[in-house]
Amino acid sequence: MILKPRLFCAIMLLGLVGCSNRHPMSSDQHSEGPTSSSSVAVGELGSQLPPFQATDFEGKEISSSSLLGKVVLVDIWATWCQPCRKEMPGYQKLLDRYGSRGFVVIGLKSNMMRDTEEPMQFAREVGIHYPLVNASGELIGKFCKLEGLPTTMVYDRQGSLRKKVIGFDYVENFESAIKPLL
Repeated sequence: MILKPRLFCAIMLLGLVGCSNRHPMSSDQHSEGPTSSSSVAVGELGSQLPPFQATDFEGKEISSSSLLGKVVLVDIWATWCQPCRKEMPGYQKLLDRYGSRGFVVIGLKSNMMRDTEEPMQFAREVGIHYPLVNASGELIGKFCKLEGLPTTMVYDRQGSLRKKVIGFDYVENFESAIKPLL
């Protein structure tokens, strides 16, 4: 009998810890569509494109302010990630198709493990021409808590996160999410 109250307290404590990063009113959030950014954790649907500045592998500056008013796909990838290698050419095709309509793609290369090849050689092999940034854990942390690779996020023109996928997904699914935002 003594274990039951302790077990109940432990379960309640775990429940409170799991909710500590969220605003108390955010429990009704759905995974579809944007919500108010003031009550949404970083990397959750409805959160805002974080303020950032970075330099890509070609020495060009990229910042959140340069992305205002655009539909943005952020791809977190690595050279050793085979699903990343499979997805990235599709993102380039989307950029080629919709870039003139205000769509941009940015690749953030994760450094969680050692590269299996030189990143720019990797990009050439898979046919990538969009900006690629050697991203620190701090930079990636501004976008989300990294749970796996690839991680892909789509932000609308107002900077609200509208789609997030951890792991591989087909380019057609991203295209379906992007087209209405253009």
